[in-house]
Amino acid sequence: MFIVGNRSSADETRDRGDSVTQEDETVVDPEQGNMLMHIISQLRPGADLSRVTLPTFILEPRSMLERITNFMAHPETLLPMAAIDDPIERFVAVVKFYLSGWHIKPPGVKKPLNPILGETFTCYWDYPDNTKGYYISEQTSHHPPKSSYFFMAPEHHIRIDGTLKPRSKFLGNSAASMMEGIAVMRFLNRKERYFITQPNMYARGILFGKMKYELGDHSFVRCPEAGLVADLEFKTKGYFGGTYNAIGGFIKDTKADKNLYELSGLWNEEMYIKDLTTGKKVLLFDATHAKETPPKTRPLDEQEDRESQKLWAHVTQAIKQRDQDTATDEKSRIEDMQRREAAKRADEGVDWHPRLFRRVRGGRGGSEEGEEDLDWIINATIDGKTPEEQTKQILQIAAILPGQDIQRRFSIPSRKDSRESVYRSQAPPAPKPQTANDLIDFGENNPPNNQRHEPASADDDHKHLPGLQQQLHPGDSVRGATNASLIRKDSETHDVDEFVDAES
Repeated sequence: MFIVGNRSSADETRDRGDSVTQEDETVVDPEQGNMLMHIISQLRPGADLSRVTLPTFILEPRSMLERITNFMAHPETLLPMAAIDDPIERFVAVVKFYLSGWHIKPPGVKKPLNPILGETFTCYWDYPDNTKGYYISEQTSHHPPKSSYFFMAPEHHIRIDGTLKPRSKFLGNSAASMMEGIAVMRFLNRKERYFITQPNMYARGILFGKMKYELGDHSFVRCPEAGLVADLEFKTKGYFGGTYNAIGGFIKDTKADKNLYELSGLWNEEMYIKDLTTGKKVLLFDATHAKETPPKTRPLDEQEDRESQKLWAHVTQAIKQRDQDTATDEKSRIEDMQRREAAKRADEGVDWHPRLFRRVRGGRGGSEEGEEDLDWIINATIDGKTPEEQTKQILQIAAILPGQDIQRRFSIPSRKDSRESVYRSQAPPAPKPQTANDLIDFGENNPPNNQRHEPASADDDHKHLPGLQQQLHPGDSVRGATNASLIRKDSETHDVDEFVDAES
């Protein structure tokens, strides 16, 4: 059982947290406001925003596949973790690493570009100790969106596999992005795994007032091998009181059923950790003085057409120049291309599948047992005995470094119906293309319920997993905790979700 953080844990920073800096807000001018109102007025509370074409003035000029790299942008918190011998200190270092990336964001309220199906992004970091970190990602599903990624720093024995599955909802004057999916971080020198989830994201004031970005709800870091778990609450500001950007939570030893540390502070400023045995409280991470290390990429002329920076180059340039007309036209051109490709696959009976990732092999005895929520994992074996061998294996997956001559060239193969293939497809059939003028998909083109093909699920496997290997559902421990919350049932998936609009 997870312990819910106490809001009073952020009292020491409440005065600063009550104020909102201009970089946390977006002021929408009348013309932009009318555009937002036109789009949002067609929606009902609880509606899915993943099929809504949003105006480009609220878009961040980079793809979600690239934005994920924020979490690897502080090598000073990332690289030392696996070298720490004490398991509790090592776990605290993981929590520090996890919390260090949230302050990295563009000014105002911005949403990253939705990757198209099959889009890829690769990058690397040059570290001060002359080692490197490598990142490979691909959009493995479009409806629902799934961004799968792989990171490895071979010399530091760190590997991260993850799939981000954002699910957007309209909540009146707010929009929520429910950040489903997990990341699994491994310390290869210690045979440890850390399962990590993310808080949800909220854009407040999308119809009236100033737009404000908030993180909210619970996320978790857990290490089954060490028996440690961190329950981290990202607190939304109440209407009559409270603090912007506050966090709270505990690190718990599940074997002893004992809380070891309390966490508090502001995720965009100072965060503290308190030893509950000694009562000593120290600074864990100071985001106000932290300087992120952005990744490096290959030049655009070396990138393939479906790599994020090259694919969206005209869109991002127009967004940066505040040329909304060109940004909208270029964005529509890419989205129309994706619809035509989906229609062609449907006509030809071709099942799409990722180039760089494969389905996880979950369930009892599977190579990814207990990691079923990843859905997809890098389609390569990284088992080199030395960092040099591991690096060579990574660079055979995709081009990452400038001037790299990748011998293993990928294309999207044409897989016919599963009856004609030795592989059984797990992807749903592609929908018919929308007309160019459709901003919102109201489901007219969806196939009948009796024709819908859902991908194979590993949920049944989770029911048989013991203890810390059970599936994590972000927010489980706070579901139904407040009478002011809204309970909504998804009309397609029948999932029941609870939303709390702190500004309503």
